[in-house]
Amino acid sequence: MSAAAPPHYPFYTAPLTEPVDGNAARTFEKHLRASDRLPKKSSQTVMFVVVGVVFAFMLFPMFGGALIALGGSTDPFAAFVETITLLAPILFIGIAATVVIVIFVRRGPAGAVRMYRLDRFARANAMTYEPHLANPGLPGMIFTQGSARASSDLVRGDQPRFVEFANYRYTTGSGKNRTTHQWGYVAVKLDVPLPHIVLDALGNNALFGSNLPTSFAKDQRLSLEGDFDRYFSLYCPSGYERDALYLFTPDIMARFIDNAAALDVEIVDDWLFLYAKRDFSTLDAATWAWLFSVVGALLDKLAQWARWRDDRLRMDAAAAAALTATAAHDAASMNTGAAHDDVPFAPPLDTLRPPPGVAAPGKRLTRRGPWIVFAIAGGFVLLWFVQMIAGGFFLLQ
Repeated sequence: MSAAAPPHYPFYTAPLTEPVDGNAARTFEKHLRASDRLPKKSSQTVMFVVVGVVFAFMLFPMFGGALIALGGSTDPFAAFVETITLLAPILFIGIAATVVIVIFVRRGPAGAVRMYRLDRFARANAMTYEPHLANPGLPGMIFTQGSARASSDLVRGDQPRFVEFANYRYTTGSGKNRTTHQWGYVAVKLDVPLPHIVLDALGNNALFGSNLPTSFAKDQRLSLEGDFDRYFSLYCPSGYERDALYLFTPDIMARFIDNAAALDVEIVDDWLFLYAKRDFSTLDAATWAWLFSVVGALLDKLAQWARWRDDRLRMDAAAAAALTATAAHDAASMNTGAAHDDVPFAPPLDTLRPPPGVAAPGKRLTRRGPWIVFAIAGGFVLLWFVQMIAGGFFLLQ
């Protein structure tokens, strides 16, 4: 059985739900580990053994003490109470150990089956599968946050252009304040570098505003025509407003509204990223149908962006062309003795087309600190200051 995205973008979901041979899945996982495509399990194994040894050292003395108390006491009721008191922690630790063992044992086969299914799904759709990639090194905003950065369950295709679907994790803080952040992303390779543009979807914002990990200066927000502002807040570098309007024509805005209103979008360098705080690469056929439909709808329009050029690079191109022409002019004059007027010179500057690329001001948006953090910190400082003044006032009384 198969499912299909919009026309020209069929895909097959049967491998996500078909019965899987457990031995084949485990063999596939062993192959991934042997080829270093999965993280080593040594740290997990060591942790499991250490936890087991600790449990053993805690269980045996308690169990032995309970037996001694039960056999050496002359008061049966007191012996019963003392035994229950000693055995209760044993029972609790035993249950906890059982839960840990079950989770540890069951996670392996389940993970192997998941990876096996996703690999078969990717192959059935002329794509490839990678289970893990540490520090993917992409230029999007989520890939520069925190530590322990890693993509997982990467499904990649290169027709008609490179597209990568994956899940992503990174951590911030340490100790009790350590937080793991969960994202799903789609990365689409563009034909040319474009200005840094962010579409912050309004439909997935949190209580205090954007759910994106980075905030941008308000003066970079650009209002577009129609209903676009009801769905997205668009940020572009100062001075690139006309370029953003060139890229986001009414037909392209309609595609984003109709297909990607639940996703945050980032254009940076020659990449387009779609983000959401949920896993994208899953065994859920409906999720894949949605993502394929979004990508399919956008790919039809991305070719228009290949014609964009940054006019700010025109003078750089003109200067380079003039230097090259001058060098050729001088060399020809020296070698042939021709008069200067007989040697071709640089073409008119207004005929030069800027090369692909983005001038420095358009490569990155200007960031700003999260106002809520500063507000809370300022509130604490103000409270501390008021307490200090009040304490000093009472000491003077």
